[in-house]
Amino acid sequence: MPIVQALLALIAACIGFALLARRARLPYAVVLVLGGMVLAFIPGAPKVELDPDLALAFFLPPLLMASAYRTDWRAFTGNIRPILFLALGAVLFTAVCVALAALMVIPWLPFSAAIALGAIVAPPDAVAAGAVLHRLRLPKGIVAVLEGESLINDASALVLYRLAVAATLASAYSWAEAGFTFIALAIGGAMIGWLLGRGAILAIRRLEDTLLETAMSFIACFASYFAAEFVHVSGVIAVVVTGLVLGRAQHALSARTRREARVVWQFIEFVLNSLVFILIGLQLNEILGRMDHYGVWQLASCALVVSAALIVSRFIWVFPASLTPRLVPALARFGSARPWSHTVIIAWCGMRGVVSLAAALALPVTFPERDLIVFLAFCAILATLVMQGTTLEWLIKRLGVEEKRKPGMGIDEATARTLIAHAALREMERRAEDVLSGAMAQDLLPEYRDRVRLLDGISQGPIVAERTARLEHRLHALRAARARLLRHRAEDGVEEELMNRLTEELDLEELRLRRLLGATDA
Repeated sequence: MPIVQALLALIAACIGFALLARRARLPYAVVLVLGGMVLAFIPGAPKVELDPDLALAFFLPPLLMASAYRTDWRAFTGNIRPILFLALGAVLFTAVCVALAALMVIPWLPFSAAIALGAIVAPPDAVAAGAVLHRLRLPKGIVAVLEGESLINDASALVLYRLAVAATLASAYSWAEAGFTFIALAIGGAMIGWLLGRGAILAIRRLEDTLLETAMSFIACFASYFAAEFVHVSGVIAVVVTGLVLGRAQHALSARTRREARVVWQFIEFVLNSLVFILIGLQLNEILGRMDHYGVWQLASCALVVSAALIVSRFIWVFPASLTPRLVPALARFGSARPWSHTVIIAWCGMRGVVSLAAALALPVTFPERDLIVFLAFCAILATLVMQGTTLEWLIKRLGVEEKRKPGMGIDEATARTLIAHAALREMERRAEDVLSGAMAQDLLPEYRDRVRLLDGISQGPIVAERTARLEHRLHALRAARARLLRHRAEDGVEEELMNRLTEELDLEELRLRRLLGATDA
């Protein structure tokens, strides 16, 4: 029971900190970490230990799966060059830079152990940046690159981390062999992820039940991770590939499954993200308790050097890498060159999170300077979250990167809605010619023609104003219908099942109308 009570208390604290973050307009990851640190120093607060195996096996797969599932595949492949430059090149470059910086202040640390430290802190965590990125209207290219990077960088960093730990503990180790191992782990994980993803799709299509289909997506998530780890390949890459495969096939699922599964995954993602960051803050007492034999200034200097190297190395890598389409025109088709302001934002989105802390805590007990490495990893997480996380929104607005919301419907949305409306109208006109059912279809034709007329003139001011007015009339009528249904329930009584079905229909219609109104408002 104590574990249940502690879990419920942490979730309640997460809700409170999330509300505080919203009021303060700060990334909630920052507030959760700082809040966890405050809770850790409260007298009598329970000691919370974050088991590294639990963090990697329980928290990481669903978080990666959720990100991969909603990834825009066309945007991902269209920006594959900058994504790979960050997820592979920047991770390796950052790991080396951090290792060299660490050796400057900790000269007795073995080189392979320093590389392990670099691999631990190398992968940025997109969760902290996501709280800001999703609140602002950024160019799709920036969001696609950052989200794509977050899918792969954890895998590349953890593979490098595994190789560095093995090199540190082994008496002899070949880094050339490690390179081939790196490739084998990645390919093996991708193959397992693809196979399990395809198997999950076949199973889901035969279940024909929303709850079972949603549960199967969770089974596929963890199965791909554990299957890959069982055969000693990359479980992280396996989960990402499984998520991408399921995400591309989601349109073959029923409408109800897509809608309800999205809600379930959003809830799970919020709870896990919140718990992860508050648990990071709660680790502070335990970490500091093992650092008594180090001097305060020694710890401060080591933390400052490592954190500075971490932040600066990303800038050193990102800016030259952004020039490659201009220097090598053949690479432009894998991602075009970006304005310098976009490059600054991408370079500044370097907050670290759960993967870094879990990897540090997973170091063997006999690992050289294990406690110091764990402390430096925590400081890197804290420094990047507080400094970069709290200034990211200000920087975005200062550089003018945020896209202004234009009145009316976007070109892409208007084109897609027009195609849908014309297809529906053609089908209704075909049915109107039918001898038996033509009369009913004739009655519906004016409504479908009205939709086409409004969408065809979407760029015209008077048409947009008329469309907005019609949507508002429908929304008011919907509210009146809902109020009458509630009165009917109170006066005459309505079966709960029927009430739920009617309420769900009204809710879906209201969501559709509000989404359309959002597209037409200035």
